[in-house]
Amino acid sequence: MKLPETPPDWLKIFSRDSGEILPFLPSPEARVLVAHANDEYLPWEKAKYLTIPQGMNTEHLWVLIKIARSAKMQTLPLADIKGQPFGFWLPDPVLRELHFIDQNAGGRITFDRPDLSPEARDRYLISSLMEEAIASSQIEGAATTRKVAKEMLRTGRPPKNHAERMIRNNYLTIGKIKQFLRQPLTFEILHELQRSMTEGTLEDPSAAGRFRTEGEAVEVIDENDGQTLHTPPPAADLPARMEKFLAFANDRSDKPFIHPVIRGIILHFWLAYEHPYVDGNGRTARAIFYWYMLSRDYWLFEFLSISRIIQRAIGQYAKAYLHAERDELDMTYFLVYHIRAIRLALEELHRYLKRKQEEARHAERLLRGASGLNYRQQALLQHALKHTEAKYTIQSHRNSHNIAYGTSRSDLLDLARRKYLRKKKSGRIFSFEVYEDLVEKLGLTEGAIRKKDNQ
Repeated sequence: MKLPETPPDWLKIFSRDSGEILPFLPSPEARVLVAHANDEYLPWEKAKYLTIPQGMNTEHLWVLIKIARSAKMQTLPLADIKGQPFGFWLPDPVLRELHFIDQNAGGRITFDRPDLSPEARDRYLISSLMEEAIASSQIEGAATTRKVAKEMLRTGRPPKNHAERMIRNNYLTIGKIKQFLRQPLTFEILHELQRSMTEGTLEDPSAAGRFRTEGEAVEVIDENDGQTLHTPPPAADLPARMEKFLAFANDRSDKPFIHPVIRGIILHFWLAYEHPYVDGNGRTARAIFYWYMLSRDYWLFEFLSISRIIQRAIGQYAKAYLHAERDELDMTYFLVYHIRAIRLALEELHRYLKRKQEEARHAERLLRGASGLNYRQQALLQHALKHTEAKYTIQSHRNSHNIAYGTSRSDLLDLARRKYLRKKKSGRIFSFEVYEDLVEKLGLTEGAIRKKDNQ
């Protein structure tokens, strides 16, 4: 990875060239440039390419940008290893995005089908939960495909390798977060989440559930070129530093007020900066973000796959951290990046829900002749029509719909009794396969399907 360019020292430039810079403060053209740079939150390496007014140079423009940012900066309890505090502020686009998130992640999902049962709605969301577990692990190096990983999670089969174990751990940990929502964050909870994330994946199993020690040197390395991207604080400082982290996480006062989404993102950054564990820091940081959002009643975050958005442009995720460290500990870079990722994840979730509702309508039209089927059975048969090679088990059906074992068993045995699925036994486990003539059994000739689709 190409490391971000270190910005020039704007205070030195201002001290040297204040006579040339100050006349541009009231300039409308300069103000437009500064506003644009702050709306996009451009780092120096991009801001220096803006078209500037005659008589101004790029360093002078950077001084104006930094003056605007510094005037609004709010300091945080998080400090670097030299004791200098991180800070942030909220440009107007971030405030607009926060309003959007408040409207779309803290209330109820709007379904245009009021007849859908809560059970059916839950099924729409389980897939997104799996996506987050897969993507969060892949960010940290889990080398497997989404298809294989989802098959493992859906069927409940044991993981076959290190990558699958990482993903399964992540999935189970996300589900575990909910048991801690009404409790203050403690070292014990932190350790439990990290232990759950890393179980069976560490070279030294004793490193699970505890902070790293002085003999365990940890650095963030770019795996492509071996560059050191981040050296975390010394292990000896962790207890005191992490006490401040817990205090910030548990602070419910409004003085100063920090929007819950912003506080959650800061916690994500903070834990990753401290890197308190030998491994699993990134996954644990994202888990803490979800814990905080759910604890503040942003319930839809349980089903947002923010890591999937991050994974698509992992370099931008890394650079958001690096810009914050290199530009006077300005965490706003990371906030802007993370807020945009949340927005994209919300939009993606709502597109997914809309598509699933359309698929449900389609299934109802196709299966209208098969009376007595519940929603889960209709969904399975719709899947079977598209995937004739698929095999279903009581556990896979249970995981897909978040239902009890007995309910799942009853659904599948009923489909087998109707001769829609063939029941087979492999060892101790029953599996259910698709009959080759399922289309005919359902009375779904090609012409009938077209006719029902046009109704």
